[in-house]
Amino acid sequence: MKKIQHCSTCSIASVGGIESYLNGLLISLPEIYDPQIVNSLDDIDQSQCKLLHVHDAALLKSLNNQCPAVYTLHNHNIYCPSGSKYLSNQKAVCDRQMSLLGCTWGHLIDGCGSRRPQTIINNLSRAYGEFAEIKGLGITAIANSDYVRSQLIANGLPASQVVTVRCGIAKPSSPHLPLEKPIHDRQHIFFAGRIVPEKGLDWLLRTMPRLDARIHLDIAGEGWAMPQVRKLAEDLDLGDRITWHGWCQREQLENLYRQSFAVIFPSVWPEPAGLVTLESYARFRAVIASAVGGIPEHLEDGKTGILVEPHNIEQLAATITDLANNFDKARAIGIAGNELFHAEFTLDIHAQRLEAIYELAIAQFHARSSSASSYSALHSNEPQGNF
Repeated sequence: MKKIQHCSTCSIASVGGIESYLNGLLISLPEIYDPQIVNSLDDIDQSQCKLLHVHDAALLKSLNNQCPAVYTLHNHNIYCPSGSKYLSNQKAVCDRQMSLLGCTWGHLIDGCGSRRPQTIINNLSRAYGEFAEIKGLGITAIANSDYVRSQLIANGLPASQVVTVRCGIAKPSSPHLPLEKPIHDRQHIFFAGRIVPEKGLDWLLRTMPRLDARIHLDIAGEGWAMPQVRKLAEDLDLGDRITWHGWCQREQLENLYRQSFAVIFPSVWPEPAGLVTLESYARFRAVIASAVGGIPEHLEDGKTGILVEPHNIEQLAATITDLANNFDKARAIGIAGNELFHAEFTLDIHAQRLEAIYELAIAQFHARSSSASSYSALHSNEPQGNF
């Protein structure tokens, strides 16, 4: 029996968000997914495929409408030439629709991307080309949040062509328990992510001096902004209140979750979804997150986590302090998040929702093919003439 094929230029043997996601799906539903990732569509007979699930917009141009297909967005690139949707010079989320003038201005003046002319041209050409491809193909576009769906529709994709399927993640490979009092008493908070400005680590560091001196920050991650944030930490005299763990192996990461009473997710750019929230849920940890992009759609404010306004040092400090002083609240939020994870955000549940989309895409494709065949047969017997 033919199986559904995932299409991406990445490899599940490498490390990264999309790679981990695809690997998890293949493990969750081996009965419906081909185990091999399709890296190029140019050398396969698409008419023989059951369904192609595309995860890389660069592959859209190779689809030929000879089989059912769907496309999942994992980032903003298809409607944002810089891919950031964030104006770093203004420290504000970009609310513009994609346009030549607005996006060129964004690169050059607002700091949303590179200022190099050729890079700007390449970014614009790529985004406009990929958006035209998905619109022209007419296949279902899967958004991982209503925020992403709204951006697609605002830029001209028909609402009927876009469906929201929120993320799912694999369950931890090692056991986790609800927060315990000895762990809470250690007063550790945890940040995990790339060390780049849009992830908001500088905002968290500037908040640290307003917290009780007992609160210690563990940081897991690497990135090009590491020298800047380390210098900021030094200027703020935070040397003995921070541990820089760098890039962590999986079990080291799991232990850092276990040792914290809360996870801080201070992104200032509009995360399409924000998997840190779900990672925290799966590990019984309260998450304090920015109210930007798709993050609020994955978090029940005050119940499974707490939302804060981006760049608001006072609010972030007050929220961390509240959980630091209230063991019962921190534990209850972690337990509620874990319950929500098992009810809504496991990879198995996500895969089941994808199955429903596949079935509809396959049915619609065969209905269109049948209609086209009937039309062709009807008109094949008509007299031909000059028009």
